[in-house]
Amino acid sequence: MGKRKAKKRSNSTLKTTSYFKRFQVKFARRRLGKTDYYARQRLILQDKNKYNSPKYRFSVRFTNRDVICQVIYATIKGDVTICAAYSHELPKYGMKAGLTNYAATYATGLLCARRLLAKYDLAETYEGNTENLGEDYNVEAEGDRRPFKCFLDTGLVRTSTGSRVFAALKGAVDGGIDIPHNDKRYAGYDLQDKSLDPEVLERYIKGGIVAEYAEEMEEEEPEKYQDHFKNYHDQEFDPTELEEAMDEVFEAIREDPTHTKKARSKPADAKVWKPRKLTYDQRKAALKAKLEALVAA
Repeated sequence: MGKRKAKKRSNSTLKTTSYFKRFQVKFARRRLGKTDYYARQRLILQDKNKYNSPKYRFSVRFTNRDVICQVIYATIKGDVTICAAYSHELPKYGMKAGLTNYAATYATGLLCARRLLAKYDLAETYEGNTENLGEDYNVEAEGDRRPFKCFLDTGLVRTSTGSRVFAALKGAVDGGIDIPHNDKRYAGYDLQDKSLDPEVLERYIKGGIVAEYAEEMEEEEPEKYQDHFKNYHDQEFDPTELEEAMDEVFEAIREDPTHTKKARSKPADAKVWKPRKLTYDQRKAALKAKLEALVAA
């Protein structure tokens, strides 16, 4: 009889009591699937020779109905937001519907950039790109003050070519913020030729693809068109003329990017859900009245 083969020992960790005592849970936002800490670490760590200089990041987030652009820097106590812009602000500038498409995302990035530069008195020095929106643009230093620099924070969004997150980047760069980037992820970039088609990108930025789609649907399927673009019609905003309307939207953003707070007034009769706390004298008087009522009965 031959010798028995020795059993190979498993490489997996033996789950003993000692193992579970030393088990360290991941951060809460990692457990919830909200934060990519591998990316965050590289976005917030600052060079030691820059001491307490904040490292800014241009954060782009999407919800079902909104686009959020923020400029943030990290501290030990928590993140600090110095500027924010939302796509639900765009109706003020003339874009009344389609607030999550490529054109709206670009406009939100542009609004955030112009608002930030106006806050730090850099708006006149760095006007950004106002012509040939399809061309790639990089901010260059002018005058005594350098351009405001930050880094793109995409969160958990898949960064594929043509993604809307890069429309916000393009809007911010055209608005005058210095964000390190290249043109490989813009809509209109050809992966085979390795070149950007400026006309395609400009059509995306101005909503030309939406207008073209609306025109085709209106001709071929009028009933579906009425239903699909219902929000546009409710706001009396013609989707087939989106490309012409976006030029006016961009001009309006540049003219007045500031955020105006709504005046909030307290309601006349505030509702009180809990009984008010009585003073000692009030409690004493209430008890006296209760005893008198009992005696009288």
